Amino acid sequence: MKAEDVAKFLEDNPAFFEQYADLLAQIYVPHPHGGRAIPLSERQILSLRDKTRAVESKLAELIQFGEENDAIGEKVHRLALALLAAGDLSAVVTALRYHLREDFAVPHVALRLWRGSNGLEEDQRVSEELRSYAARLQHPYCGASNGSEAIAWFGEAAPHVRSCALMPLRERGEPFGLLALGAEDAERFYPEMGTLYLERIGDMASAALARFL
Repeated sequence: MKAEDVAKFLEDNPAFFEQYADLLAQIYVPHPHGGRAIPLSERQILSLRDKTRAVESKLAELIQFGEENDAIGEKVHRLALALLAAGDLSAVVTALRYHLREDFAVPHVALRLWRGSNGLEEDQRVSEELRSYAARLQHPYCGASNGSEAIAWFGEAAPHVRSCALMPLRERGEPFGLLALGAEDAERFYPEMGTLYLERIGDMASAALARFL
C-alpha cells in the first residue's frame, strides 16, 4: 500500500483506532522539533500547543490593530469637531494644519485652493497639469515625492521630504484644491498603505472648506 492509501483508509474509517486503541500506544513519531521519537498522543498535544500559540499570536495582532484604529478614530473625531467649530475659512485652515501636525504627527502640511479662497496664503497659482492630476485621483496618492509640484509647497523642507500623501479636495465631485502631507521618512506614506482614514480626512476638509468658498 502507498502512504496515500493508508491516509485515505484512516480518513474513511474514523472508528479504526477505537477498535485498535492499544495500537496508539505503540506508535512513535519524530518529535516536531527534532530529537527523540515520541508517542503519537504526545505528538498530537504538541501540535495542538503550536496551533494555540499561532491563534494567540493572531489574536494579539488583531487586538493591536483594533487599538490602533480606535486611537486613529479618536483623532479623526477631534479633527471633525474642530472643523465644525471653525467660523471662517482661515479658522478651517488653521484647525486642519494644527490637528494634522499635533494629533497625527505629520511634520509637513500644505494646502492649495484654486477657487474663492479670498486671498489666503493657500490661494496661490496651481498649474493646469496639477489640477488635472487632482481631478483624476480616485484615492489619495501615497508614495515617494518624485519631484511633484506639490512638494515645493513645503518650502525650505521640500528637499528633505521623501514620502507624501496627496488628497484632492472636492465639492459635488469637482476638485477645488489639494491637501499635501509630507515626511522625511520614506516609509511614512507608501503605495500599499490603507487610505481609508486619509479619504475621510479629505472628505471632512472638503466639506469644511466648501462652506466658505
